[in-house]
Amino acid sequence: MSQDRILLAVALRLTSVALFAMMSATIKLAQQGGAHLAEILFWRQAGAAILVAAIVAAGPGFASLRTQRFGAHTLRTVIGLTAMALTFTTLILLPLAEATTIGFSMPIFATVLGALVLKEPTGWRRWAAVATGFAGVLIVTQPFGSGHHIPLLGVLTGLTAAGGTATVSILLRTIGRTEKTLTTVFWFSTLSLVPLGIAYAMTAQAHTAAMWATLIAVGLLGGVAQLAMTASLTYGPVSTVVPMDYTSLMWATLLGWLLFDRLPAPATWIGAPVIILSGLYIVWREHVRRREETLQATAQGLV
Repeated sequence: MSQDRILLAVALRLTSVALFAMMSATIKLAQQGGAHLAEILFWRQAGAAILVAAIVAAGPGFASLRTQRFGAHTLRTVIGLTAMALTFTTLILLPLAEATTIGFSMPIFATVLGALVLKEPTGWRRWAAVATGFAGVLIVTQPFGSGHHIPLLGVLTGLTAAGGTATVSILLRTIGRTEKTLTTVFWFSTLSLVPLGIAYAMTAQAHTAAMWATLIAVGLLGGVAQLAMTASLTYGPVSTVVPMDYTSLMWATLLGWLLFDRLPAPATWIGAPVIILSGLYIVWREHVRRREETLQATAQGLV
């Protein structure tokens, strides 16, 4: 893989992280402006659906979206949409930096699910990283402390969202064996609009021009960010691009300070590096494991 492609992959991932952080801030602004959660979710998915449909129409055409795994896409939509709703709820309940930090626990849940569901080999090193990551979560959330600096409900929704996102990542490993990325993104976006359309019809309300612009921005920022994130995996390996996701804490801290006059609590400054380091180690160990499996398979093929 050329250095140029890896640099492009990293640039795309960093771009997606920045756009997702802006989307998160925009979600908080929309909620504070009176928008209902169902409205925010609808416009988020509508923006992504429109963007993906435009790319498909300009490229391979809609015939390329045919699938024989509609049930898998439906399951991915149910779990993914639930995780997204919980993520948005967490963003509404918690400061941006804390909500982002709790989201970093996703690789921890993915490791646990990979071991339990996919029976992936998980040595003591990765289990130690999982335990360390959860210790970092406890530092940030302080569930046993006398004064909670963040709402417990937001912690619960954030951790459940991270678990749901990890479940989606496991499911996508099986779907990705037969389905192209655009196909998966398209079906997730469009299938989500069915329940969200019903919820939107029940909660739709009049807004100012500024609020409509905010809701549309949620969809456009999320759609472009999702495409950039997906494209980054096309040009670079997971072990290279995924660590870039942790730069989102920088954006969350900056946007939280500029837009909401909130800086992370002292516990977050302590716990966040612990969670980040555990996540980075898990990603690195996964890279090592896959490299060893590839070398072993190659050696067996040469014998």
